[in-house]
Amino acid sequence: MKIALVLLASFIALHPALAAPTVTAPTVQLGIDVLLEQDSTYISLVQGKRIGLVTNQSGVDAALVPTVDRLADDPRVSLVRLFGPEHGIRGEVPAGEKVDDGRDPQTGVPVVSLYGKDRKPSKAALEGVDMLMFDIQDVGSRTYTYISTLGEVMRACAETNIPLVVLDRPNPLSGLHFEGPMIEDRFRSFIGWGPMPVTHGMTLGEAARFFNDRLKIGCELHVVPMRGWKRSMIWDDTGLTWTITSPHIPSVTQAYLYATTGMVSATLQGVNDGVGSTMPFEVIGAEFIDASKFEESLQAIGLPGVRFQAIYYKPFYASFKDKPLRGVRLKLTDPGTYRPIRTSIAILTTLRTMYPEKFLFKEERPVGIHWGNTELRRQLESGLGADAIIDSWREGNADFAAARQRALIYD
Repeated sequence: MKIALVLLASFIALHPALAAPTVTAPTVQLGIDVLLEQDSTYISLVQGKRIGLVTNQSGVDAALVPTVDRLADDPRVSLVRLFGPEHGIRGEVPAGEKVDDGRDPQTGVPVVSLYGKDRKPSKAALEGVDMLMFDIQDVGSRTYTYISTLGEVMRACAETNIPLVVLDRPNPLSGLHFEGPMIEDRFRSFIGWGPMPVTHGMTLGEAARFFNDRLKIGCELHVVPMRGWKRSMIWDDTGLTWTITSPHIPSVTQAYLYATTGMVSATLQGVNDGVGSTMPFEVIGAEFIDASKFEESLQAIGLPGVRFQAIYYKPFYASFKDKPLRGVRLKLTDPGTYRPIRTSIAILTTLRTMYPEKFLFKEERPVGIHWGNTELRRQLESGLGADAIIDSWREGNADFAAARQRALIYD
């Protein structure tokens, strides 16, 4: 037996790839892990309180254990109600579909929908709740509905004098940059809820502080901050494992690209962003595009952090099902320098130049609620270049930057 063990050890020494993998602790410690650590200085916030939790499948700890399960199993916490945003508590509901009230099959805790007839917790739904907690992974874009749910939850908390605890987690796009025009009041919606650009460069804890300050909500807000997160970090720097945030964001690649291709497809008729294929948000395709020439034109711009690959594909489902599409696949070369909205504008201006007769806008309302205004349509129709379009956002972005600065938590 000893000889066999010695031989095995010698074999592994000669073939180190066969040894057990080394598990490296994440660089960043999430808010949920900070809250529930053994000697937590934050646990007193929730002890003795009846807790309602706003979460879904993206709310997990560093070991990918759902926050709802962590709280339900912790004797220091009394979890009495769950609140489900778009896609539901466990993430099984497709985009845009109504989420029903019910009971969580894993924990048995009652679930109240925040993506059905109500987008804000009602007073009746909050009866018997002493404190709300919020733990959802965002993707850094105002068009992603989770940040809108946060705002509505804050309003409900202010109206009922119930404190809110936000368990913070990273912005995958980093906390340094924000891009895009601000929202006109007439285009406020659930995919354009707060007064911010398309990408905001904040964590949800910081966004909550921003909403409270800028909108004068009056919510009693507590943020359990992360440890180790720096503003310059993209997701790849955190050491954390990505978990699906919604059906078409299965990996961090989609989180990086969502704001780019999603904004293009929300603007133009006949253009697909990869939804319906195995590459959601990774491509821009249409029946009228010459893939090779489109790739060449975009590549010549020299956009930071991304290159383009000509591609031909046919979606399996959704509105482009079975249509032969041609276009480009976006390949990130450096997510830290990548600018989602700059890239989106470059794609739009390139399509306008190459295919003016096919450059057809969607209805005013869908374009307006995504971009925040209809000025972009006028700019594109007039032939304005990408740099000039981006420069037109400067004044609004400066006002946002000043308000945002007051809300920031991390260096």
